[in-house]
Amino acid sequence: MSQNVLFHKAYLHPTNIEWVVFVHGAGGSSSIWFKQLKAYREHFNILLIDLRGHGRSNKLIKDIISKNYSFKDVTLDVIQVLDHMRIDSAHFVAMSLGTIIVRNLAELEPERVNSMVLGGAITRLDARSQVLVKLGDTCKHFLPYMWLYRLFAYIVMPQSNQKESRHLFINEAKKLCQKEFKRWFKLSADVNPMMHYFRERELSIPTLYLMGEMDYMFIRPVKDMVNKHQLSWLHEIPNCGHVCNIEKPKEFNLHSIAFIQKYSHLNV
Repeated sequence: MSQNVLFHKAYLHPTNIEWVVFVHGAGGSSSIWFKQLKAYREHFNILLIDLRGHGRSNKLIKDIISKNYSFKDVTLDVIQVLDHMRIDSAHFVAMSLGTIIVRNLAELEPERVNSMVLGGAITRLDARSQVLVKLGDTCKHFLPYMWLYRLFAYIVMPQSNQKESRHLFINEAKKLCQKEFKRWFKLSADVNPMMHYFRERELSIPTLYLMGEMDYMFIRPVKDMVNKHQLSWLHEIPNCGHVCNIEKPKEFNLHSIAFIQKYSHLNV
């Protein structure tokens, strides 16, 4: 594997030609999909990716990670993996901030995206989210980043049934260095301008939003997006918060796999 390519791992299906690419969010890694692997491997070829600075992609050569970067840079990293694996098109499953990367990939190379499953999708930062980001931006130079990340985790995932999600994401975030955390944190300033553009421009790609009904920071903007777009659908998972693939994996797998299968003929 080239040292310039993000860490990735593929699981091949014996007969199916369909690919599903999983994209995690900020502070996570491809390990967040451990509750999806078994179910998905029964139906599809799987590609897991660790985004730059995360998981096993935190050892990339210095000239890649020594500067600040944009959502486009992170998206091009994923496209590079697809090229490396010779995957012409795929279905994409993403969580949290990873949903913006997948949506951006669909903007840059729409012919490569057969369908999108966007879990815990971030389509706009509301007033509370923006206050949180500004607080973090003010404090990031003198507070340890893990203090900030724990605070964010408890604000975004406050319910008692989200304990497993918080624990997993906090443990994954410990693998980030302080500089890498700051680089990803700066990307938050680009969320609203990008998502305003995406909200006004619908792509002809089937999109399923899977949201926990208690994902109070992000679900309302998703409802607004779905109401505006003809090829987007929302499924709310009861008694569930932000990280729905971990909190309610059976429901997540059931609905996401059925959705992808519905549009699998696009890749044949």
